[in-house]
Amino acid sequence: MAKESSRESRRRALQQARGAQERRKRRLRLAAICGGVVAVAAIAVAVPLAVSGGGSIATPGYAPLSTLGALKPAPAAGAPGPEGVPIPAAPALAGTATAATGATVDGIRCETSEQTLFHIHAHLTIFVNGAARQVPAAIGIPGAVPQQTQAGPFIGSGTCFYWLHTHAADGIVHIESPVQRTYTLGQFFDEWGQPLGTNVVGPAHGHVTVLVNGKVFTGNPRDVPLTAHAQVQLEVGTPLVAPESISWAGTGL
Repeated sequence: MAKESSRESRRRALQQARGAQERRKRRLRLAAICGGVVAVAAIAVAVPLAVSGGGSIATPGYAPLSTLGALKPAPAAGAPGPEGVPIPAAPALAGTATAATGATVDGIRCETSEQTLFHIHAHLTIFVNGAARQVPAAIGIPGAVPQQTQAGPFIGSGTCFYWLHTHAADGIVHIESPVQRTYTLGQFFDEWGQPLGTNVVGPAHGHVTVLVNGKVFTGNPRDVPLTAHAQVQLEVGTPLVAPESISWAGTGL
């Protein structure tokens, strides 16, 4: 009787172990099925997002130009300046009397010579209530000494050169830095000594719309990156003007 009782106990223990093993298998299969459902659902969500952006998800911080509605045509280009870039036939947004005179601005120093380790250019256009405004020469070049050329004055020398500066009134911002990094439009305006924000551009006040390479920049205007050959347009108030762009070909910039 004792042997039979022992065999019955072992049989029951074996059945319990097998039952527990089957339950673990069922749980694993259920987890795998649920995981597959979640993965499929994620793909189903991701695909429409990609397709809705014309095959790619839209870059954060930018919106299509079409979100602005009808735009006023950009004005005819002005006469080419000394850098081969048109100079707007318009008054300057502001002069350079408020510009930095040599002290470090936002960590940007004024050097006795131009730095060439990192050398790129961006183009800045400004409109106030639909009318063009110039970005003056000599921003970032204290003690500027203009040189007269057949295409107009060019600032070739000064007391020192900030890493962001302008040589002519054509909107070309020279980024000439001893370190490779991303500079912003806000830093350029700080050198200029002019305010820049969502409702102010220099002395002009009103809602500010920012266009970068033909797209609407949705962040703070100060945060616009000045990347190589970026075409930046600031618009204060209305009517809004269609993006104005320059051709970099042939400028050597």
